[in-house]
Amino acid sequence: MDLKSLKMFVHLTQTLHFGKTAEASHVSTSTLSRIIQRLEGEVGCSILHRDNRSVVLTDAGQQLKKYAEQQLEQWQLLRLSLNQKQAELHGKLHIYCSVTAAYSHLPPLLERFRRQHPLVEIVLATGDAADAFEQVQQQAVDFAIAVKPENLSRTFYFQHLANVPLSVIAPTMACKVQQQLQDGVRSWSDIPIILPDHGVARKRFEYWYRKKQQGKPNIYATVSGHEALVSMVALGCGIGIAPQVVVENSPVKDRVQYLIDAGEIEPFNLGICCLNQSREQTLVKAFFDAIKDS
Repeated sequence: MDLKSLKMFVHLTQTLHFGKTAEASHVSTSTLSRIIQRLEGEVGCSILHRDNRSVVLTDAGQQLKKYAEQQLEQWQLLRLSLNQKQAELHGKLHIYCSVTAAYSHLPPLLERFRRQHPLVEIVLATGDAADAFEQVQQQAVDFAIAVKPENLSRTFYFQHLANVPLSVIAPTMACKVQQQLQDGVRSWSDIPIILPDHGVARKRFEYWYRKKQQGKPNIYATVSGHEALVSMVALGCGIGIAPQVVVENSPVKDRVQYLIDAGEIEPFNLGICCLNQSREQTLVKAFFDAIKDS
């Protein structure tokens, strides 16, 4: 009992006219008659009463009609499902961001994309946020969550996500750094400072410290990544400038404190960056389309 025969039978139950159904099915009337006879042979009973003027379904024909309609509907649903799967995006989307951004900003962005394109594999690399643009430029990743620099090359496309406040943080433990901070007049040039080794955060520190007008800073160490900087401060090694989102998500956040009176620092402009030449690539475009209303 093939689908083509069932389709012609269903059409015949609607027209109740062999000539019309034969014409619509592009077969002769005699061919259609043989198909109906074969169906009757397969079900083992008569499915039509017919004479020169009319065609009437038997009880068995009514049951076969329901069965045939269900089979044809299931076939159409299967074809639709298979076609949709063929149309769905496949492949790998390579993303770079800091450890903190991987659970503070990335999940809500990926959630909508994953709902729309579940077959795309996400490949995530984490590291120093200051290296994000380099990762994109070297095409090691498709896009990255990054802090916008003062002068953004036209090579890159940047989509704003959020403004991230920065603060000066200090250890809460009893240590020499604490004693220096509690002095009536702070000598900022004596207080050890933990610095990012490069990136926008390093620039923010330079602007902040220059306003103090206290000579050269006492740099205790330079580190890669804000997460490491927060840990160094928590150990009592010095003070540092860090994004508040990193501090709040740090496992040592209870061992650092914000210096409220240290002076204002311009926040980070956090966003998603990719190469301009890559914006129209299928997966990258699909990602930006998915998150544009987020």
